[in-house]
Amino acid sequence: MREMKKNGPEGSAFEKKIPVLDVLKWVDELNHIGTALSAEEDISLLLHAILVAAKNIVNSDGATLYRVKNGELILFEMLVTDSLGISMGGATGTEITLPSIRLYDEEGKPNNAHVVAYSVLNDRTVNIRDAYQEAGFDFSGTREFDRMTGYRSESFLTVPMKNHEKEIIGVLQLINAKERNTGETVGFSFSDQRFAESLASQAAIVLTNRQLVTQLEELFESFVGVINAAIDSKSPHTGMHCQRVPVLTMMLAEAAHQTNEGALKEFRMTERDRFELRIAGLLHDCGKIITPSHIMEKSTKLETIFDRIELLAMRFECLKREAEIRRLEAIMRAPENRESIEEEHAQSISRLEDDMAFLRHCNIGTENMKEEDRARVRDIAVGHRLNGENILTDEEIGNLTIRRGTLTEEEREIINDHINVTISMLESLPWPDSLKHVPEYAGGHHERMDGKGYPRGLKREEMSIQARIMGIADIFEALTAKDRPYKKGKSLSETLAILGRFCLDQHVDPDLFDVFIRNGVYLDYAEEFMDPDQIDEVDLSKIPGYVP
Repeated sequence: MREMKKNGPEGSAFEKKIPVLDVLKWVDELNHIGTALSAEEDISLLLHAILVAAKNIVNSDGATLYRVKNGELILFEMLVTDSLGISMGGATGTEITLPSIRLYDEEGKPNNAHVVAYSVLNDRTVNIRDAYQEAGFDFSGTREFDRMTGYRSESFLTVPMKNHEKEIIGVLQLINAKERNTGETVGFSFSDQRFAESLASQAAIVLTNRQLVTQLEELFESFVGVINAAIDSKSPHTGMHCQRVPVLTMMLAEAAHQTNEGALKEFRMTERDRFELRIAGLLHDCGKIITPSHIMEKSTKLETIFDRIELLAMRFECLKREAEIRRLEAIMRAPENRESIEEEHAQSISRLEDDMAFLRHCNIGTENMKEEDRARVRDIAVGHRLNGENILTDEEIGNLTIRRGTLTEEEREIINDHINVTISMLESLPWPDSLKHVPEYAGGHHERMDGKGYPRGLKREEMSIQARIMGIADIFEALTAKDRPYKKGKSLSETLAILGRFCLDQHVDPDLFDVFIRNGVYLDYAEEFMDPDQIDEVDLSKIPGYVP
């Protein structure tokens, strides 16, 4: 009895012949749907497209799409019933709360009583004319649904979805076929069944491919995250830079995407474009993986493996010891001059302590060391001698007189070389067409609009909008970051003033800078990543290069 009601490839229903015109229409429709499905990248929308296509072609009132999970459960992915106005799961935004279906019971026996489970377990299509007359399956849940809604679930067409690896990944179930002229509920025809099977097979392959691509993208993005974690772990002072820059990059890119006027009104991004830019953002500093840690971590001017300021302090202690010896010797030679000797000694010690305190201050990086302070360092170097040598070496003088930050010119060149390494690393990879711009986007964030940037000295017209976006994101993050060893994180108003001057100096793109301010991108980022004490009031009329 049961076998007669489960139509499969060997069942009697398939002895029928399909008219040639129906076959041609069928093939044409399948080609059209296949093209549409292949073009869809969002899995939720893809599931919706599969369900709608199946419903429309066989003219059914309802349809459900299931997903097989781990060979154990069948999960509801999406269901639609037109006459009841029900649309749940997938891209509808309405969650499906129905329980999953088990393929095996607690004793490990196959759940052949449930039509969907049977279809998966036996890899067979099940075509039922009237569930209320069907004795071979348990439709108690269906009948309870009908009782609660006033619906009548009669004809069922349940088709396993098998991909190119012969793996059943889901089930397509169509409910209540409708006669096109009268709207009467009828059984699913032989041609309906064959069409649904072809569509299910095609949809399974497309869905599997899309899931595979998504999984590969997630794997790739995770791998990029591992690289960034390795880079960030080299320097706790810049540990979040590789995470924050991509976020700000995407914020500004979305704002530019939404712009409908000005120079950026034609700038639009697809999901592929977004993924490509996000990957470029994540990899924009990958070259730092070879930058020596002692340079990345150089929090003071004299720091190498340790902060050598303490070596200087020891030398000054030696000078104080020598001064003490001289004091005692002078008192022994001329005790009658003790008072003047003590006064001269106190002045000498005070000078040594003042000079050492000044060198400690100079050892901390600043944004613009005064010329008189640099001159005083050189005077101290030759003004104190220990064991016949100047108290400071030429190398120490060079470090302590660094104008900005804590890096010497040689060290800064090493740091700056990370962008050459980044470009070299990225250009050596066999990027697919969808990611072919990653090296250019990631490698351009230190270029300037006037061609004075590095490493290639590109001008604005030679750069993509995405690379220009990344340049603003990199600068803004660096200025506001509180985890840098040589400076404090700047306030919002200070940062925008500096960025505005960069705009006037043709350092950053003026159109993107305008969007950055006008669309409040700076504020969205600040509220998410900056400390509250950095977020001060901003007077837009006072930002250089911006016209409210």
